[in-house]
Amino acid sequence: AVAFRAPSWGRVAPIRTRWMSTSSGSFSPKLLERFAAMSQRHQDLCAELNQGNPTTEALMELSELAPVVDQLDVLTSTNKELEDLAEMLADQETEEELREMAEEEAARLGTAREAVQQSLLGMLVSQDKDDKYNVILEVRPGAGGEEAALFALDMFTMYQRFAVSNGWQWEQLTTTAAAHGGLKEASAAIRGLGVFGAIKYESGVHRVQRVPATESAGRVHTSTVTVAVLPEPTEVTVDISESDLKIDVYRASGAGGQHVNTTESAVRITHIPTGIQVAMQDERSQHKNRAKGMRVLQARIYEAERQRVHAERAQARSSLVGSGDRSERIRTYNFAQDRITDHRVSLSMTNMDSMLRGELLEEFRDALAQDERMTRIAELEEF
Repeated sequence: AVAFRAPSWGRVAPIRTRWMSTSSGSFSPKLLERFAAMSQRHQDLCAELNQGNPTTEALMELSELAPVVDQLDVLTSTNKELEDLAEMLADQETEEELREMAEEEAARLGTAREAVQQSLLGMLVSQDKDDKYNVILEVRPGAGGEEAALFALDMFTMYQRFAVSNGWQWEQLTTTAAAHGGLKEASAAIRGLGVFGAIKYESGVHRVQRVPATESAGRVHTSTVTVAVLPEPTEVTVDISESDLKIDVYRASGAGGQHVNTTESAVRITHIPTGIQVAMQDERSQHKNRAKGMRVLQARIYEAERQRVHAERAQARSSLVGSGDRSERIRTYNFAQDRITDHRVSLSMTNMDSMLRGELLEEFRDALAQDERMTRIAELEEF
């Protein structure tokens, strides 16, 4: 039989435990209460599970709480050692050599305690539950006319290369070519482990500054491309009633030969409650276009709900740290200076060719993920 271990400090008090020592530093009262509640829950689960026949849910909860409890154990012992050292240093009769050793050990333990505290805070910042999902990627030119359309193609290709390099499955859903080259719009489905968590920070307005190939005077043009990264939920996650849909079929437009002009294979799906609309025409089959359109519609509805919840939480915190609204300019690609700058974390990198091959996206992702983590930790400490 497996015995489940309760916290080493024994019965957890409702409000305060050994690791809540005043010497424990920067934890706010709200955080202290959260740790106390987690400790209490861990102890209750240990007692419950030791009685036999543990449920899968209880075992999973215990496994999630165990690392927190272990770190609180370390914090308890570290606080006790620091308290003993403080008493030694406060004693006027402590010998000078021993005092120096105590000061060195106190400094080492202070650093170690700070690391434990940061580890505990990191455990409270849970991973975004949507990070595991596949992705619907949408790329559209913004301001800048022909140059924006050309850069939209560059970016769409960049994301495809990044997906392939990570071993993800890339499925092109729809592409509409612009009249003079580039893309009018394009979308793709990307499948793989943790795809949304890896590229979710790409959503927003990307600005490009470069001299177009058609510019004879060598003037730098500024244009924009909008990128939307939508988590692709399961059908169970987003329940769409057939009665809430308006479906129109029509003849596809654009390149495609005689078939395009004579067959009503294109599909436009409107979700009546939200007004969200999706059009799909790349497939020759109306049925396939509808299936693809429903996937995109589900992703857009899910993302709209994510943004609504995000806005509510931000308003409740009384200050917006950055809404993630897609109208915000998030990154600038300056070709003349061979520099890419992400304005959210003030990170600049060089080598535009590597960037457009998708080779620098991971470094930007890591910096943005760390910034988000630190922001969420600061919110936990403040509120």
